[in-house]
Amino acid sequence: HPCLLGLAFLPPWYYCNLCAFSSGTSQGVEAVVRARVGGTAELGCSLTPLSTGVTTPNLFPLHVVEWVRLGYNVPILIKFGVYAPRVHPNYKGRVSLTRGASLLVEGLSLEDEGWFECRILLLDCTTDEFRNGTWTFLSITAPPVFIKTPPTFVEVLLGDSLTLSCGAHGNPRPTVIWHKDEHLQSLSLSLPLSQVLNGTLSLAPITRETSGMYKCHVSNSEGNLTHTTQLQVKGPPLIIIAPEDTTLNISQDAVLQCQAEAYPSNLTYEWWKQGQNVYHIDYLKTRVKILVDGTLLIPSLVPEDTGIYTCIPTNGLMTPPSASAHLKVKYPARVGRMPRETYLPTGMRGVIFCPVQAEPPMLFVNWTKDGNNLNLDNVPGWKVNSEGSVFIATANDDAVGMYTCTAYNSYGTMGQSEPTKVILQDPPSFSVSPRAEYLQEVGRELVIPCEADGDPSPNITWSKVGPTPRSTYTVLSNGSLLLKPLRKDHQGGWECLATNRVATVNTGTVVLVLGTSPHAASFVSVSTGMNLANVSWEPGFDGGYTQKFTIWLASRGKHEWASLPVPTSKSHLLVTGLLAGTSYQFSVLPQNKLGSGPFSEITSVRTQALPTDPPTVITTLPTIDPPSFLSANQTVLGIVLQWYAPESQATPLTGYVLQARRNRGQWVILNSAVKANQSELLVQGLLRDCIYDLRLVSRSNKLLSEPSESVNVNTTGMEMYPVWPGFLEFVPEPLLAGVLGGVCFLFLAIILSLVTACVMSHRRAHRRRKRRDGKDFPTYAEILLPAFPSLCGPTHPKPSQLG
Repeated sequence: HPCLLGLAFLPPWYYCNLCAFSSGTSQGVEAVVRARVGGTAELGCSLTPLSTGVTTPNLFPLHVVEWVRLGYNVPILIKFGVYAPRVHPNYKGRVSLTRGASLLVEGLSLEDEGWFECRILLLDCTTDEFRNGTWTFLSITAPPVFIKTPPTFVEVLLGDSLTLSCGAHGNPRPTVIWHKDEHLQSLSLSLPLSQVLNGTLSLAPITRETSGMYKCHVSNSEGNLTHTTQLQVKGPPLIIIAPEDTTLNISQDAVLQCQAEAYPSNLTYEWWKQGQNVYHIDYLKTRVKILVDGTLLIPSLVPEDTGIYTCIPTNGLMTPPSASAHLKVKYPARVGRMPRETYLPTGMRGVIFCPVQAEPPMLFVNWTKDGNNLNLDNVPGWKVNSEGSVFIATANDDAVGMYTCTAYNSYGTMGQSEPTKVILQDPPSFSVSPRAEYLQEVGRELVIPCEADGDPSPNITWSKVGPTPRSTYTVLSNGSLLLKPLRKDHQGGWECLATNRVATVNTGTVVLVLGTSPHAASFVSVSTGMNLANVSWEPGFDGGYTQKFTIWLASRGKHEWASLPVPTSKSHLLVTGLLAGTSYQFSVLPQNKLGSGPFSEITSVRTQALPTDPPTVITTLPTIDPPSFLSANQTVLGIVLQWYAPESQATPLTGYVLQARRNRGQWVILNSAVKANQSELLVQGLLRDCIYDLRLVSRSNKLLSEPSESVNVNTTGMEMYPVWPGFLEFVPEPLLAGVLGGVCFLFLAIILSLVTACVMSHRRAHRRRKRRDGKDFPTYAEILLPAFPSLCGPTHPKPSQLG
């Protein structure tokens, strides 16, 4: 019988009489019962007596009440007659029957939610009828309760990532929303670097703006809760007030502000002046003071305080920031420490320095010699440069004496310098000079002599022209250069320098190392056609043996190189069989009987493309680029130009053309023979006391590039350039050439006119004599030849003498 399922807790004798019992009925009061967590719920179930089949006069006959919960294997409560009910362990002390068969559940929890059924079995029955009760759903509502919250205070390092987890229980299921500070909108909308997933807030990377109060808000229909977490970002300071450039007068006090904020706030400030802590600078450390807020105080400014000051706040985390400002101290012009003695080289250029310090800049310098004002107009070859020093073209006995200088600016002067005594001494002169060239076999010893005399005795040093050799070399005590053992990289130009305190002189030599593999070829140039390329190069030193060359070429984009032998003693090769319109790379490999030398630099070119049909009338001429980064420097030798060669060209350069214009006039060619391998040039042909614009043009045979950017130079006071005569100073060179040509042509025309007049005069005279004497006219030669020596003089040779 189905009712047996509900009698698991009845005593054994009950089962023996079951079939004699009658079934009862139950009715559910309501389908759903709602209650809150912690409260009490009553699940209704009533007894209704049967109209027939009851054998007892009791209104409620003997019966069994049991409550079943969906998902449980046994009833949660069962009661028989007057016996105490049997209760499931999960509901011990929390359930009881009330009003007959209704179930009263106390101390509700979320786990109590579910379906419950009331079953009543009537034992006094004459039939086998059995009916189940109705099912009732117990719904438990609960306000949110936090089950996981982040700490109330969190510290995180700048740049790191952070995760804050927040979770809650409740019924209905609570929703979780994160807010920052006073923002009411979701954090995922107000903070772009954040992400919220299942109540977990992820922040990465952490920035200074991440700091703040984070609120986890959970809510459902039964209530809401909020948890607050304060987030502090640890990191280096942030400068909020930076120092500013300041200009003050001498003796004033300087105040340089610097203020920062940081977490943690254990801030300390350092101030540096041009790479050195202010407390480590002798003239500053006893005067400066750094306040708690980072302000730097410098009282009673002196000229040496001028410079760049840097504020560095730090709290010990990561790399501290910095902010700099320039402090300028204005003061009258003054002269620094003058040497007690100034030595000048006899017969050479010399300089008497005046170490001027001035802010604003110096206006002029007055010099005295032996207590009297020095008037440079009375001393040819002497001048004062823009820095206030005296330049002497040729030092002699006139330069000997005691000198002082006084500098002035718009603030005045701080007075006269200490005197310096000018002493003449002999510059170095070579007593033994190296030969122009040395040839020696590799591995042997080579000694190159170099000795010099002077007062005081000069110091001898050697240096190699170009790259420094990897192999060692030694300078002997007598000044000689020792190359032992002689290596291949010793080859090249060497320079011997003799230096004493008045001058430095130099002399040079070339070392050729025999018995080595050849040196690399240079100046590789390639001119192309459609299917051919003409490769030429400048051979390097052959190492003392006959060398031959091999051309290596590869198509651009492919790494397979092919080699082509070059006939002996040739430094060019016509390469045929190339593809039209294709890029190629060329390199030259030298070889002699000792082996191969290094490859030359790779030259990249492109063969000419096939002509199209119909052929175009206009052909594009090859172009070359001008040199770049042109600069000019004023040296003791004159104006020196420096530049960078243009990038690799399809058409190789053969040289440069130097153009100049004076005082914004017309451009003229100053030098058209500048070599292609040059990157530096001493400019010749300029005039003193003029302003020039100089520029360079790249040249490939007759093809010229666009001009480079021009540089401006000023030759005022430069003795190495001549002074242009006043008559010709303002005459343009083309006009001057035209005037001279016209004068020459006029002079020639006058001479020819005189000769013609003489000839005509002689002819007329002979005609008259012929008429008078009845003779023939003389020949043209008889008249013309005598006319030249005498310019129509009265005497001339007879026709018979003209043989």
